[in-house]
Amino acid sequence: MEKMEEEESVNLQHNPNQRKRGGLITIPFILGNESFERLSSYGLLPNMIFYLMRDYRVGVTKGASIIFIWNAASNFMPILGAFFSDSFLGRYFTIALGSIFSFLGTVLLWLTAMIPQAKPPPCNVATGSCETPTSGQMALLLSSMALVSIGAGGVRPCSLAFGADQLDNRANPKNERLLESFFGWYYASTSVSVVIALTAVVYIQDHHGWKIGFGVPAILMFLAVVMFIIASPLFIKKKASKSLLTGLVQVLVVAFKNRKVPFPADGKYHVAKNSESISPTENLRFLNKACIITNSEQDLAADGSTLKPWNLCTVEQVEELKALIRVMPIWSSGIMMSISTSQGTFQLLQASSMDRHLTSKFQIPAGTFPVFLVLAMALWIILYDRAILPLASKIKGKQVRISVKLRMGLGLIISCIAMMTGGIVENVRRRKAIEEGYLNNGYAVVKMSAFWLAPQFCLSGIAEALNAIGQTEFYYTELPKSMSSIAGALFGLGMAVASLLASVILNAVDDITSKGGKDGWVPDNINKGHYDNYYWLFAIMGCINLLYFVLCCWAYGPCKEQITKVSDGGNGYKEEEELSIRRILNQD
Repeated sequence: MEKMEEEESVNLQHNPNQRKRGGLITIPFILGNESFERLSSYGLLPNMIFYLMRDYRVGVTKGASIIFIWNAASNFMPILGAFFSDSFLGRYFTIALGSIFSFLGTVLLWLTAMIPQAKPPPCNVATGSCETPTSGQMALLLSSMALVSIGAGGVRPCSLAFGADQLDNRANPKNERLLESFFGWYYASTSVSVVIALTAVVYIQDHHGWKIGFGVPAILMFLAVVMFIIASPLFIKKKASKSLLTGLVQVLVVAFKNRKVPFPADGKYHVAKNSESISPTENLRFLNKACIITNSEQDLAADGSTLKPWNLCTVEQVEELKALIRVMPIWSSGIMMSISTSQGTFQLLQASSMDRHLTSKFQIPAGTFPVFLVLAMALWIILYDRAILPLASKIKGKQVRISVKLRMGLGLIISCIAMMTGGIVENVRRRKAIEEGYLNNGYAVVKMSAFWLAPQFCLSGIAEALNAIGQTEFYYTELPKSMSSIAGALFGLGMAVASLLASVILNAVDDITSKGGKDGWVPDNINKGHYDNYYWLFAIMGCINLLYFVLCCWAYGPCKEQITKVSDGGNGYKEEEELSIRRILNQD
């Protein structure tokens, strides 16, 4: 932060009359808002399966499905949030509304713990009977989750770019170093927030109950809302502009309208002013009809711009849609890995039935174990960037870089190994539970350390670091610069689809394996189930998906980085500086 302050002081010396709004004074409010939102939402997720099962009498299959759908909504809403931000509201109002929705959601969830009538009464110990939740009680619970997801959709897609707006509106070009410092602080603060959520907030829920455990996230979101609104006069608030998604839809609509229009004999299409493109490419040729000029008098202005964008598109719009369609097969191959890494609910149930003691008096909460995934991911990124690549370059005597496709493929392989590891560990745990006489007691703690689950979490973290970062880099390098917002949203969309598919797979497995009155693979009693077979199913599906990924890579052909290397004589890669966030800034 000191470096950032020094850079801004230099900017002030060079330009003392710069605008009063924006600047470093706004950064703590933006980082604080984003961090509190992450801390709140991630703090609610780990133990939610226990809250559903114990307080709402929801079975493990239904509870996991609810969490999968909640995850899907939380990953899909940022895409809608980005659309509304770009098209209507602007970044400030999108973040503000998102923060308010998230606060209302956490308060509503806290009320379900505080108000006895908001959930089923405790089970009758004498008769052993338990009431199921009413429609109103479930509606209240699901509404709180929906509000939290809407809040995430408002805050997460806009905070980074909004913070960059505050620092990018400077006359001095040297402020690029200031922006770089901000990006580092942003990712560091969000990562720390997730770690604190998985440790401190989960610990509070385990040791002080749901009333305090859900109250803490509500207080954090209240602080986030107040802090962000108080700082409103300090912010630079850029107006909303036309959304790129609208432009892509326009191509489809106009291409359909012009489906019977013949291609121009002279090969001339509508090209935007100052564009480098002259004519569209021949692949997906039917889309080229969207940029055919059918009536120049009605559709074109005097300066050559489009008067009716729903009747005529530019070559650039067409090529943007083509680029998006071209990356979709490889995008779909990453969904399987997201499905595998989203199985944390079952790992939590495993951890709760194993010995979690660090010392004789202190044990780690079951909901804290996903922190191994986060730490493994962070450690791998650091080692890869600071140790593995420099060492390999030193040994070979030239710059070494693992291609983006290879990194994605390695991530898929390690994800399969993680599922295999999970299956082996669960098989051993279940056998121990049966040997100790706990077949009918799924809540009993077996004499086996829960730290045997750490390898699966760590492997999943490394897999995500390789595949997820590889995917994001692939989208940013392969899609045009104007599509940076979509490139940043594609991975989140994949996670949303993965959560929905995970719910479908879970219910299908439960229905098939529990036919004839059997316990099935995923019953409420973990010791009567076969969670190991469930993990092995995902391992097999992951191996099939790996073959699909290889086929998609072959069909896609060489990436831009490979073409660049060939054009550079094979002497190394011409790195694209400011890979992601600079492209976001270039839209403004």
